[in-house]
Amino acid sequence: MAFGILKAARDLGLDVPGDVSVVGIDDHELAEFFELTTVAQPVHEQGRLAAREVLAALDWNAGGDHWHPQQVILPTRLAVRATTGPPPS
Repeated sequence: MAFGILKAARDLGLDVPGDVSVVGIDDHELAEFFELTTVAQPVHEQGRLAAREVLAALDWNAGGDHWHPQQVILPTRLAVRATTGPPPS
């Protein structure tokens, strides 16, 4: 989505980050190339944990042990790059 916003801003003649700031999420492998500020998340770990929960729920539905959904908080970090700046004065 953020890459599309960058293209739309360019097509409209807007300066990023002079006129508008853009922040993505997940730190896509091309984010650094496009100098996109992004919230970096451990997406592979998110997928691994989600799959584990789905398998546990399926096992429970098949008569396995009691299943209790797990709440997991994973680390994130803000990768500040060239697509964000202070608001115009």
